[in-house]
Amino acid sequence: MASEIKNPKQAWSVLIVSTLAFTVCFMVWMMFGVIGIPIKKLLDLNSTQFGLLMATPVLTGSLIRVPLGIWTDRLGGRIVMATLMAVTVPAIWLMSYATAYWHFLVIGLFVGLAGGAFSVGTPYVARWFPKNKQGTAMGIYGAGNSGSAVNKFLAPVILVAFGWTLVPQVYAAIMLCTVVLFWLFSYSDPAHRVANQQSFATQLKALKDPKVVKYCQYYSIVFGGYVALALWMVQYYVGEFGLDIRMAALLAACFSLPGGVLRAVGGVLSDKYGAHSVTWWVLWVSWVCLFLLSYPQTDFSIMTVTGVRSFHIGLNVYMFTALMFILGIAFAFGKASVFKYISDDYGHNIGAISGIVGLAGGLGGFVLPILFGALMDLTGIRSSAFMLMYGVVWVSLIWMYWTEVRRGEVMGKNDRSLPAPT
Repeated sequence: MASEIKNPKQAWSVLIVSTLAFTVCFMVWMMFGVIGIPIKKLLDLNSTQFGLLMATPVLTGSLIRVPLGIWTDRLGGRIVMATLMAVTVPAIWLMSYATAYWHFLVIGLFVGLAGGAFSVGTPYVARWFPKNKQGTAMGIYGAGNSGSAVNKFLAPVILVAFGWTLVPQVYAAIMLCTVVLFWLFSYSDPAHRVANQQSFATQLKALKDPKVVKYCQYYSIVFGGYVALALWMVQYYVGEFGLDIRMAALLAACFSLPGGVLRAVGGVLSDKYGAHSVTWWVLWVSWVCLFLLSYPQTDFSIMTVTGVRSFHIGLNVYMFTALMFILGIAFAFGKASVFKYISDDYGHNIGAISGIVGLAGGLGGFVLPILFGALMDLTGIRSSAFMLMYGVVWVSLIWMYWTEVRRGEVMGKNDRSLPAPT
């Protein structure tokens, strides 16, 4: 039957070991989110320079996603994933020997290749499962985003005990061990390869499809925003609430952990209710959270009948963390639902389309930290980062309303079967 897994033992082994590999890759990709703080002090960087430092690995991890997705279609995910991880090991190790700003930027470009693992594992894992289970499988694999939280748990401990230079060395050793485990417990099925000889340029013509562009916009929020905030939050807690780096990283993980782990739940919900329904509610929850997070710490005075009274409006650390936790859950569900769109609409070309959409999400994760830093330098308001995100979510809500919501039920079973607008 089409709803049954053909090789369950191999399929689940591939899913588990691929999720482990993606978790480690994401942990490495987010490394600057923690070690960037002492590096910023060491090099006396401003907020814009700091944003560029954190975003540099995200750039290459994004740009490589399209060719990686296409190579996965042609060569199979096993060889592409193993090669990708092995290539990053020397660069990760060399990070500990960098001393100048340009050293970190150049090495960061090579370390960032680890971020391309998503567009390899997504089609690799999906093809081991029937279509009605692909949302769940891709959601479980996507839970490897929790590598961001692992980084926030592990890196501060190493940093405080031994200094930041040991973090890249430990991460290089972990990546090397992961390459070996992945190769031993993963499998290859020639039937999963897409036998076509189209050029990269030909496959990139998918960007002319309005639906692909729309999915890119959605993913630039739920994934790009997740990456950007995961990188930005540790230093935000340190600067806004005066916490030490260990406590700041722990609280920042309250956003990163659900934003990664619960992606699997988002996959299940997307299989059950449809990609459209889940994405629509994800965007509204994100809009509300970002509206509240955008409000800066404010003191004001008013004249009353008894004299002048002063008031303070602003989120304390507990309310802020609670809102970030909810936002992380919303982003987790959204990351899964966007890729359910892809498996529904482009099942014959998952690798290439997931690479394009992943590229858009990754570029969002690259651009946003730089803009966060620039806005911080320009306005002096830390919450300006959330103001920017709030505006981006508005764009997606309006776009989704005009292209999808007006056509049918928000939570109905037939919302994906309605004809596209002309």
